[in-house]
Amino acid sequence: MSVFTQCPSRFSQFRCRLLVALTSVLVCSSCVNSHSRASLDFLDLLLRIAQDASDPPGDGTQRLLRATACDCLREMEASCPGLLSQRLELLAGLRQLETSRLHQAFGVLQILVLRNAVYQLTKQPGAGAAHLKALLGGNGSVVWEADQEAVHMDTKDAAMLLSLILGPMGRVPTLHTGPDCKELRSVLSSLLEESYLLTPLCQAALFHRLTEVVTMVPGIPPTVFRAQLLRLLGTNEVCLLHITLLMKCGFTDSLFSAEDEAFLLKRLVVLSQHPLLSSPEKLFYMDCILHFPENRPISCGDGDEAPPVLLTPRLASVLLPSVFNDSATLLSRLNLQALVFLEEGDEESRGLAYIYDHLAALLHIVDRGGSRDIVVTFFRAAFLFLFYFHHVERYATCLSEQLCHLYLQHTRLAPHILNLVNQTQERFPECKWFVGLLQGLQRVITRVPFGQLRLQDLSSHLKVLARVAEEEEICQRSSLGFLSTIVTQTSSSLCTSGDWRLGNGLLGVCRRVLLHPNLDSMLIPLADILQHLAFHYGDTDIRDHARLYYTLLTMLSREKLSAVLVQSAAEGGSQVKKRTLSCVMAESEGLTNTLTVHQTEKPIFQLSEALPGPHQEAENLQLNQEDDYKTLECYRTQLSKSGFASLVVLKYHLTHTEPHDPHFEQLFSIQLHFSHTDDHYEELQDINVPCLFRQGPPPVVQLTLKPRRPYPTTIHVSAIFTSKDGLTWHTAMPDIHVTFQQVFLPLPAPPTWSSASIRDVFEGLWDEMSRETGESCISLFCCQLGEAALKALVEKHFHSFLVSDPLEESAEFRALLFLPPKSHILLKISSTEDAAHFNMATDDYRLLPHMNSYLLKVTSSLENSVS
Repeated sequence: MSVFTQCPSRFSQFRCRLLVALTSVLVCSSCVNSHSRASLDFLDLLLRIAQDASDPPGDGTQRLLRATACDCLREMEASCPGLLSQRLELLAGLRQLETSRLHQAFGVLQILVLRNAVYQLTKQPGAGAAHLKALLGGNGSVVWEADQEAVHMDTKDAAMLLSLILGPMGRVPTLHTGPDCKELRSVLSSLLEESYLLTPLCQAALFHRLTEVVTMVPGIPPTVFRAQLLRLLGTNEVCLLHITLLMKCGFTDSLFSAEDEAFLLKRLVVLSQHPLLSSPEKLFYMDCILHFPENRPISCGDGDEAPPVLLTPRLASVLLPSVFNDSATLLSRLNLQALVFLEEGDEESRGLAYIYDHLAALLHIVDRGGSRDIVVTFFRAAFLFLFYFHHVERYATCLSEQLCHLYLQHTRLAPHILNLVNQTQERFPECKWFVGLLQGLQRVITRVPFGQLRLQDLSSHLKVLARVAEEEEICQRSSLGFLSTIVTQTSSSLCTSGDWRLGNGLLGVCRRVLLHPNLDSMLIPLADILQHLAFHYGDTDIRDHARLYYTLLTMLSREKLSAVLVQSAAEGGSQVKKRTLSCVMAESEGLTNTLTVHQTEKPIFQLSEALPGPHQEAENLQLNQEDDYKTLECYRTQLSKSGFASLVVLKYHLTHTEPHDPHFEQLFSIQLHFSHTDDHYEELQDINVPCLFRQGPPPVVQLTLKPRRPYPTTIHVSAIFTSKDGLTWHTAMPDIHVTFQQVFLPLPAPPTWSSASIRDVFEGLWDEMSRETGESCISLFCCQLGEAALKALVEKHFHSFLVSDPLEESAEFRALLFLPPKSHILLKISSTEDAAHFNMATDDYRLLPHMNSYLLKVTSSLENSVS
């Protein structure tokens, strides 16, 4: 604070930041709650600043400082409620006298202090009207010497102060003052009369705090808000309409008449479909309708969605869903309409028929190839319909039939349909609609002629049949007949193809049939299928599992078979836990560790860039002089070929990180996975490294990059490997940073070209780029380098790209950089008396910032060494 007092008044911004910093320190260090002397001095300083209205005309520095002081006071009052309760009269006077924009800040501060002070009075035994009157007229020092129990609040009280409007009155602490509350009524009336001067957000905060005060003081009737009610009911501000609903929730019919309630509900309905409002606003208003606080609520459930009694089907008809609505609006409207017609209780009503017709329209769009968003919306809408109307058998059966037809046309929808089955079973297990749907799916799948069965649909069919096999009520004979057909047909190539995924799907159905209660009646067909897979399937793993299942089926009783395949039944039902094929044996800790991919806590190894090998000079072959004029055209033709010189090969060493872990000194079967952070390069394939030993030479990993745009990039790397104890591990590796210069390549000229031909290409390209047509551009980079330092830089960084004639004694170096797939950067490097010049020409101006950064890096190091 001494820094603040010594700081000149003209540095208003700095003084404001000092006030904020001091407030943060005092609040975060609990000095305010511990009533320290520093906090007392700082509060006095803030109050003095807030009262100092001596701002020169045309100068707003003092007003800015006062606004900051007011915000700091509000923050300290919020962190220690009741801190300024003895200053209510002072704060009221400051608000009334203020004619600038600070009037709003003082008003918000006053109502916060008033609300906290009244709340603390409710916690004091025997407090009444006299205490409240003394509090409103108090203008003493800050309440440090007051009863600490009145100031200090436990966690429960602090949480309650966040919002005292928890529902209809009865849960809020009250202050019994009797009818003698004219001082408090006067303060509230003054605040309400000036509320229209505030911004909407501050008005909402003001009404919220005032509502809490009136709720805590029963002597003040809620009709004190009556004069403001008309303005609140007609507002188009979301925050003000929300606080109006909060007031209705707290005061019900003591403030809102039946006409007010009907008007407010109709206004919410209108706003929910107003064309000028955004979708989030309309969704908010629809949510307000579903949680509308009625004057005489029938339901007492907190948080339950239920339409108000006044929301009739006729009134709600303007909110009927349409296929032109966005997904969230459509589902929200469908949910509202379903609740309205559910309350009506007429299963033959036109409203229910409309909802189903709308669902059928969505299904038709999905059937015609709708987008993923439409597909997800349809299945969510179908779940909502079933959630409310699964008991209406006519519509439920029709929906099941349409879903079966939809699946047969679009088998890719199998995950969505199975998720709908699982969700309906979980939410209302007493309804057997999902069983009927599964039976219908089984029927349409098993009736597909073998000649019309597509291989790409078979995987989805097997997933559905595996889910069907989990239901005890469904007979599995037709499923086994379907499996027998597809694995034993002489014309079928399924077994000989050896597709592991399809084989796993077949075994998944068989495994669930093994757990079916009616297994005895299906023993022979199941055994035939497993035996055929064990002898004829093309994949060894599938044959082994089929042989194991066949052995278990023929050697064990049903009880022992279930004990092997299922470790424990699902709690509270007949469904069993789904387990992988690897868990067909008794589970043990060792088996679990072996089958689990473990995650390392830190990177185990890394890719470090390998040092480049010695530079090899290109063979200087001569080209006939008569062909020199065609060199650029020949190069252009060569460059236009697809895939020409479009790869960049980078070599790295795979090495252990430090500090090393003895457990990972010998690693095997390392699979490196790469993922790009941008789309500048084509995707990289995984790379397999046989082994990595700490004591042995590091293996070389070669990355072949195919640039789309030759920019710097970062590649995320991860790996899966096996340690020497046989466990499988996954580790994240340090990122690979591909720099701009790593993409530089020499000119991809034919091997028969001479150096003169390459210089001809350089000159031709330079002339084209100098015209600056299209994306071509020229630029100049300068730096402070002497002639010797410049030669050293060129020799170190651009030697491989030089196209200068060694026989010519020229002070200018020429370099040609090729950047895959088809970009070039040409350099003319020269030294003058005061600087080194890098004249650049490129056919892609977007490369210049990267080139400039690279030149800054390589030249600054030499400049530093010279200096």
